[in-house]
Amino acid sequence: MAQNESKKRKQQKRQAILRLVMLAAILVFVNMIAARFHKGIDLTKEKKFTLSKATKKELRSMKDVAVVTVYLDGDLTAGYQRLKEATREKLQAFKDYAGGNLVFKFEDPFEGKTEDEKGKVYNNLAEKGIFAKSVRTRDNQSFAETYVFPWALVQYQGREAPVSLLEFKMGMDEAGSLNYSESQLEYKLVYAIHFLSQPKKTEVAYIVGHGESLQVDNYDMLMSLGGQYDLDTFDLPNSLYIPSYYKAIVINKPTSKLDDKEKFKIDQYIMHGGNVLWVIDQLYTPNDSLMVNQQFIALDYGLNLDDQLFNYGVRINTDVIEDGQCAMMPVLINQPGNDQPQRQLKPWMYYPVFIPESDHPIVKNLDGIRAQYASSIDTIANPEVQKTVLLASSKYSRKAASPARVSLSMLRYPIQNMFKEPKKPLTTAVLLEGKFRSVFKSRLSPKFMHILKDSIKRPFVASSNDSVRMIIISDGDIFKNEFAREVGPLEMGFEKDTRTRFSNKSFFLNCMEYLTDNSSILEARTKDSKLRLLDRNRIVKEEKMWQFVNIGIPILIVLVFASAYMFFRKRKYEQPLTKNNKE
Repeated sequence: MAQNESKKRKQQKRQAILRLVMLAAILVFVNMIAARFHKGIDLTKEKKFTLSKATKKELRSMKDVAVVTVYLDGDLTAGYQRLKEATREKLQAFKDYAGGNLVFKFEDPFEGKTEDEKGKVYNNLAEKGIFAKSVRTRDNQSFAETYVFPWALVQYQGREAPVSLLEFKMGMDEAGSLNYSESQLEYKLVYAIHFLSQPKKTEVAYIVGHGESLQVDNYDMLMSLGGQYDLDTFDLPNSLYIPSYYKAIVINKPTSKLDDKEKFKIDQYIMHGGNVLWVIDQLYTPNDSLMVNQQFIALDYGLNLDDQLFNYGVRINTDVIEDGQCAMMPVLINQPGNDQPQRQLKPWMYYPVFIPESDHPIVKNLDGIRAQYASSIDTIANPEVQKTVLLASSKYSRKAASPARVSLSMLRYPIQNMFKEPKKPLTTAVLLEGKFRSVFKSRLSPKFMHILKDSIKRPFVASSNDSVRMIIISDGDIFKNEFAREVGPLEMGFEKDTRTRFSNKSFFLNCMEYLTDNSSILEARTKDSKLRLLDRNRIVKEEKMWQFVNIGIPILIVLVFASAYMFFRKRKYEQPLTKNNKE
């Protein structure tokens, strides 16, 4: 009997070992499958982990291997560690669609380097456009300062582009900015791949000939265009027509009248499928006169564009917007008993700050955009043209019709007392999409049309065959940059007196990308990422308890189940032996 029991035990032991081997084999196989096919279910409300269709299409169409080196590594704070893991997850999601055409790695540039070597590494990365960020950490007794590189370098088809993983939003603390940065990872990374995949830069033209600025106040605008596009400055009066190979043209603050010949050239460029960014000042607003004469009169430039824009679907009014939601302006104030006037910053209602509320990819998730002496825009009914309001004033705004008197004496009155009743916001930037009709339809003589066809080889086109995009902005200074003697031209939207960075540059680049790129990658930047912060006071007070809940209780549960299993197993196999022994 005992021999039978011994055989039975050996058989049960072999079966147990076989089960363990089979279980281990199944686990290894499942892990191999999971490593090869990275799948998951996105249960987040904002679909944080789901790639956009345009991103998937771009990744599937890759023809070469892209190498992404992420420099955010090493000893990181909790926030930057989370950004690192979010970057890893996003790149892994990219790899699911790109396959072997995407390779990524993480490295700490300063790891194992001496101080001299760190200096060389810093300079080498700076030449690539990658810069370190100082991070201060604090424990209960002391402060510490470290440096991190929240950047990635994308190398693809013999070219490379730096990608900033960190994005700051006005009014956000570090935790909010890090969370916002996570929501922008997909767009930034896939745009870098898309940008590097283009065999050549897209051609765009900056129209000149009517007072458009090529000076230092538009330095950042022109440099940004030249960095991302093949930029030409196009002399409109001295050219026969605008070539169709320009994907888009920029008409930036003309200050003199356009005659019908020049308007015709723009019109036919649009009818041939060209896209236009109109940045128009309707009124002459000499801001420098404020410091000398304390006032000026805003008068109509007389650009002769009203009929053309009206035909396309908008009207820029000859007025100036006064808004209680505004930026600051430096002024000299005479103090009693002091012969030297003091420089102070005062809210100036003619410097409105537009907070985008549209869900359109051009403006969604952007900070405030600073303007100067903007006008209101009306849209005209046209079923063939879709209109999207991109920017508008706040509900505490109004408009003053031209000729409008602008005076520093308005600073004497508290701005909150001037805008008490909410009103309908005033439109200041509009996107038009659709098929447009020529403003010159039925206005040209047969002789002129014959000359166009035979001499210039550009027959008149009465309406656009393809869908065209136009963006109309009623402020010619919205893309200007300030100048500082210490560093030179500043970034668009950076206000040197308050050290505030508005989103003017991002708005400009998004406008140009939307006009020149049909890939819809811009949609990836519209994702929201809700920040669900923990209560810091509770973290400090209940730290030990939650550590025990998260670490101790799971261990205890495992021990309880293990003890119960051993108890019942022992009871099951020892009872028959006891009976046999008694017999």
